[in-house]
Amino acid sequence: MKSWILYKDSAAALKPEAYEIKRLIEAGAQKGHEIGVFKPEQFELLVTAQNERSLLVDGSVVPLPDVLLPRMGAGTTYFALSVIRQFERLRVPTFNTSLSTETVRDKLFTHQLLSRAKLPIPKTMLAKFPIDVGLVERALGFPIVVKTLSGTQGSGVFLCETRLHFEDLMELIRATQSNANLIFQEFISDSRGRDVRILVIGGRVVAAMERTSVNDNFKANFSLGGEVKPFKPNRDAEWLALESARLLGLDIAGIDLLFDGEGFKICEANSSPGFEGIEKCCETDIAAEILDFISFRL
Repeated sequence: MKSWILYKDSAAALKPEAYEIKRLIEAGAQKGHEIGVFKPEQFELLVTAQNERSLLVDGSVVPLPDVLLPRMGAGTTYFALSVIRQFERLRVPTFNTSLSTETVRDKLFTHQLLSRAKLPIPKTMLAKFPIDVGLVERALGFPIVVKTLSGTQGSGVFLCETRLHFEDLMELIRATQSNANLIFQEFISDSRGRDVRILVIGGRVVAAMERTSVNDNFKANFSLGGEVKPFKPNRDAEWLALESARLLGLDIAGIDLLFDGEGFKICEANSSPGFEGIEKCCETDIAAEILDFISFRL
């Protein structure tokens, strides 16, 4: 089986953050997947009725793969989305689809879809400059979490402990990038410095871990140095992860949950979840699980 991975850099083996790419290549060699890694800039798209010449790789027409696995997540650009859509137009199965990838890269839209289904999420506001600080305080209170609309591995996420801290951050953003797209969320104090990542593949939970921050950081991401340990989700946590993935159309998903009293709230969904931390602490071969799912679906 020929499988292509769409990644931000085709020289994946040279990138220290490309653990997942390396693992997929290793698992592919064991499972009969001929895996190629490509970056979006290697493709040329032609919109034409003649499908056979509508996708070029490095300027040449080449045989298409059996499957495409986008691995760009929140970093998926408009051009990368167009490449994925072209593969779909040529009837190459993609996991995840362009639609689900585009959906979850927008954190506000993700929460709009989840809230419509009455799933528990932190109260969320879309920023509008100039910021009405009083309105934000009345609606969400402080501390408050400030997020960019797209971001991954904890980037673009800030905690404002006080109104003054929030006002200073908003003034800085207004002065430097007043057109920035931001959302504000209530801070879930029970989850300060810890959260849960649940990995869903093909409509089933394959592994879960609890992440705990170090150095009093309120973010617990493994990529930021957070400690990880296996987590056994109860029925509520498992249902939230599975239902979130289903509603967002994700075949492969990393669903992040926040602790909230005796229950959970959904923090984020990831269309290209990292799994170095979860393979480190759980006895699960995530790369093999992904490839087995793809083979089953084909």
